Amino acid sequence: MTTTGTKKAMALTNAFEKLKDSLSKTKENIFGRITRLVNLRKIDDDLLDQIEEILIEADVGVPATMKIIENLKERAINEKISDGNDLLELLERNITEILAKDDSPLFNSSDKPPVVWLIVGVNGVGKTTTIGKMATRFSDEGKKVIIAACDTFRAAAIEQITIWAERSKVDIVKAQPGSDPASVAFDAANAAKSRHADLLLIDTAGRLHTKSNLMEELKKIKRVITKALPDSSLYTKMIIDGTTGQNAISQVKLFTEAVGCDGIIVTKLDGTAKGGMIIAIAEELGVPVNFIGIGEKIDDLQKFDSKKFTEALFTQ
Repeated sequence: MTTTGTKKAMALTNAFEKLKDSLSKTKENIFGRITRLVNLRKIDDDLLDQIEEILIEADVGVPATMKIIENLKERAINEKISDGNDLLELLERNITEILAKDDSPLFNSSDKPPVVWLIVGVNGVGKTTTIGKMATRFSDEGKKVIIAACDTFRAAAIEQITIWAERSKVDIVKAQPGSDPASVAFDAANAAKSRHADLLLIDTAGRLHTKSNLMEELKKIKRVITKALPDSSLYTKMIIDGTTGQNAISQVKLFTEAVGCDGIIVTKLDGTAKGGMIIAIAEELGVPVNFIGIGEKIDDLQKFDSKKFTEALFTQ
């Protein structure tokens, strides 16, 4: 293997080990509890009922859990499995299949630059930091990125995203605190077009999904971007806090009703036992998870990989 190939392999190994460490509490909450449960037991209705309870308590969600349990029953019969320990392999296969729909490309071949990502979410989920990490990632990949600082309610937000833009060596379009966010978005869209940007990342203020006036503001931002860039692809990416568990489902549904949702970025998965909510999202919403945040470092924002995620949950 070449030196470059060796470094790449080491980087992938390190990234996977970081993923495993970050999901350790979620792993214990699902895999650990089920492993102890099935040890030296035969498959019966009581065992399956207890697995069902563990999955629901681990934020996997009722629809996904019901699907998993039914599949376990069916496969145990079809594959003539009676030993409880063998259920673990079936469970891993089930979860991998549910999450596989999340392995979608970040960009489509039909996209015309500049592609626009409207980043939304409730307060405190880490939007600004995540946008900075994405800007760094895409810039390092050779894309010309522009950030629009449309969180004009907080001067600190503008300062923070400016620091990230400088660190990422990408352009930023901003205005004074208190400016109309839609106006900033319109200026950024025109700048992205004139400067031949590949990607425009739009930072928006955190807002409760129950506040209709703030949701209307997001709709306005989408309208002005569409007007300025009628030929560009506009995607809404929602950031959710991994520690919120099942509560994130209702957030995504309400944001989707208002401005759509084309992809989800889950932050703060490190240190939480609620990572099972990613399985619930895949089954209940059908919206792909694009990235997961597993730490504070700039490379701790990982592209979601269903196989690696499941493997990290089930690997000893």
